[in-house]
Amino acid sequence: MITRADKEQEIKLITEKFGKAKGAFIVDFKGIKVEQVTSLRKKLHASDSEMKVVRNTLAKRAFKDHPAVEKAFANSMKGTNAIVFSYGEVNATAKTLAEFAKDVEVLQIKTGVMDGEALNDTKIKFLATLPGKDQLRSIFLATLLASGSALARCLNAYAEKLGGGADGSEASQA
Repeated sequence: MITRADKEQEIKLITEKFGKAKGAFIVDFKGIKVEQVTSLRKKLHASDSEMKVVRNTLAKRAFKDHPAVEKAFANSMKGTNAIVFSYGEVNATAKTLAEFAKDVEVLQIKTGVMDGEALNDTKIKFLATLPGKDQLRSIFLATLLASGSALARCLNAYAEKLGGGADGSEASQA
């Protein structure tokens, strides 16, 4: 039997996790085997996330300190739920959950929240398709470098056309 002090401690813990998290998701894990849950927890840990199985009544009381979360999650707290807290990149967590849900069809991603905005199923699937922060940085750098190297090739070709050589040696002999 859980005492009142244990319940208050659990509510405080959930509230603190929401305060640190950049995003969160509600998942229904009913019917998933223990080994599969362990595997999911390991995958989530790799993406700087964690899954916490919560009692719905305690979670609803913890939402009171976070109005955006309460608004997003209030209708989803029915059945067997776990909250996945994302402390790093939210899209990496969404990607991990979506890939796991493909393999284990029993897992349902009910809803999510990121930056105070509720995420429905469509938004979560879209978020899962986005590249990570490091991949976006590399794409951006490649774009910056491509324009500079294209300019260098263009100038080099123009110099060859004028002088016959890249170093201009033929132009100085004439």
